[in-house]
Amino acid sequence: MADHTPRTPHETPAAPPADGPVTAGAHATITVDDVREAHKMLSGVSRATAMEGSRYLSGLVGSPVHLKCENLQRTGSFKIRGAYVRIAGLSAQERAAGVVAASAGNHAQGVALAASLLGVRSTVFMPVGAPLPKVAATRDYGAEVRLHGQVVDETLAAAQEYARETGAVFIHPFDHRDIIAGQGTVGLEILEQCPEVRTIVVGVGGGGLASGIALAVKALRPDVKVIGVQAAGAACYPPSLAAGRPLAIEGLSTMADGIKVGRPGDVTFGIVEELVDEVRTVTEDQLSSALLLCLERAKLVVEPAGASPVAALLADPGHFEGPVVAVLSGGNVDPLLMQRILRHGMAAGGRYLSLRMRLTDRPGALAMLLGVLSVVDANVVDVGHVRTDPQLGLTEVEVELHLETKGPEHCDEVRAALGEAGYVVAE
Repeated sequence: MADHTPRTPHETPAAPPADGPVTAGAHATITVDDVREAHKMLSGVSRATAMEGSRYLSGLVGSPVHLKCENLQRTGSFKIRGAYVRIAGLSAQERAAGVVAASAGNHAQGVALAASLLGVRSTVFMPVGAPLPKVAATRDYGAEVRLHGQVVDETLAAAQEYARETGAVFIHPFDHRDIIAGQGTVGLEILEQCPEVRTIVVGVGGGGLASGIALAVKALRPDVKVIGVQAAGAACYPPSLAAGRPLAIEGLSTMADGIKVGRPGDVTFGIVEELVDEVRTVTEDQLSSALLLCLERAKLVVEPAGASPVAALLADPGHFEGPVVAVLSGGNVDPLLMQRILRHGMAAGGRYLSLRMRLTDRPGALAMLLGVLSVVDANVVDVGHVRTDPQLGLTEVEVELHLETKGPEHCDEVRAALGEAGYVVAE
């Protein structure tokens, strides 16, 4: 079951955001009218993405579950919404100076395309290890890409230094009123496409999407719950909500780089604290299982951050009042990472099994083992041999097997068959 932290209100002194004058901790300066204006501005720019029903998730939850497919948005995520509104709001002088951003992927592409559409020069700093498809896409959308730093914090510092040196406007990935208003247009679309909605589940990194959706939805439908989801290895909101102020956490570790943020935004924190009903966390196993489910059952390519709402539904389906809308925030996933995640998800779902066992090192021993696996219909993907371990006996060899299986019950059947045949199995 996923951990969860209920929202608890706190009164915290306001603090200025990273790139704008909006008062943090209060949303009075950002209203649903701002979101409506953003929606008009985005007409013909962003897509009103599809809302797809999920019979499988509906069966688990016990009421209708719909998927809001922002993974099918232009640039592959919701980020184009906020980026376009932010850059469109710049003065002529600011536009002439150009814009700069820092991102490992989605924000980079959103800023690059938005700037190109508005005729503004853009420079995007990305980590040295950023996936090549994301770097290439950002360049293709028109940005000058500069690779700097090993982690996003170093990249962010470089982008901010560039802004100070050149006068370019720094486009924050989440902590600005225009960004929040742009992301809030997702909430308006949800209410239009699914007016009977009772719960909206959305992934949370810095909080731009969650705060924008909550601000728009709560103004029009205060009865609708908005539930945020973070990766357990990068969950900055639960301790921040408990403390009543944004706190930075260290040692972030998650495959969901789209929500891998170490500190809530000052502006977004105030909105999330007041309007988001709850922030829950999900594990890496749950994230990979959710991604696999989206691919197999919904035929949708979704990145780990985008699959986080589905992971929360899988972890505790009885917790969510339906009808439910799960926001699939993005679909930009590197093919190599996708390969690893799918294997991880298959293992978590009992579809992939790794085993180690010792055999007598003689002709036919491996064939006998494979014969046992053939009887129980387990597909052998890979076989490895170890003969040099000092813990092995003189006539022993350790065999490592990677198998494709049909689920947890089939895994148990495989283990039982091997045990009955006299093999001692380690995993």
